Amino acid sequence: MSKELIQYICTVADNNLILGQRLGELCGHGPNIETDIALTNIGLDLFGQVRSYFQYAAKLEGGNSSEDTFAFLRKENEYKNVLLVEQPNTDFAYTIVRQFLYDVYHIRFMENLQKSSDETLAAIAAKGVKEVAYHARFSADWVRRLGDGTEESHRRAQQALDDLYTYTDELFHQNESELSLVNAGIAVNTAQFKSDYYQTIHAVFAEATLTVPDQKYFLKGGKKGIHSEHMGYILTEMQYMQRTYPNMQW
Repeated sequence: MSKELIQYICTVADNNLILGQRLGELCGHGPNIETDIALTNIGLDLFGQVRSYFQYAAKLEGGNSSEDTFAFLRKENEYKNVLLVEQPNTDFAYTIVRQFLYDVYHIRFMENLQKSSDETLAAIAAKGVKEVAYHARFSADWVRRLGDGTEESHRRAQQALDDLYTYTDELFHQNESELSLVNAGIAVNTAQFKSDYYQTIHAVFAEATLTVPDQKYFLKGGKKGIHSEHMGYILTEMQYMQRTYPNMQW
């Protein structure tokens, strides 16, 4: 069970880790100072949650493991984040739509994780749920502003939605290991809120006058360690200090 739990923790934390890294790339590049700071703070919130997850994973694994080991010293195929969060910051609309598609999932996930029989996971969720609720409000408001804004902002938001919607279904994929933890009352059964997730995002996109793609096939692979071409570049930058100066302590 311990090995399965560690893998589950990494699967959950990797989504926040990679999305936080993406948001970090935008520091100083927001459309205005308020939004720039907001996106930076969202990234910091995600990293704060990641630290809690990885500290717990390191405790379970024992030995010389640490939060840094999990964050920086794994190979690409050992990261289990969904493909959505590793997609690039093409423009502000892409950043916002990607954030919104994840946030709506994330808030429901955290609300349910609070009920976990694992006290540590439940505590992490209870601490982070208010942060994630703010993230979801922020990104939803911006989706509405972009979609129902100018002709240019609508065009860019629609393009982002057309390109990113195909990654949403992977958020709800669960392997046998996860399902065993669901049955044990530890992991979140994401299937329970999948329908609500799509109803919510579709409603917001309708308010934003954006058209949801008629998607028949969804891209996946990240949760199995099969990533897009973008992942290697993310890790090259993120792992640079640890790879260049091994065992460096912050």
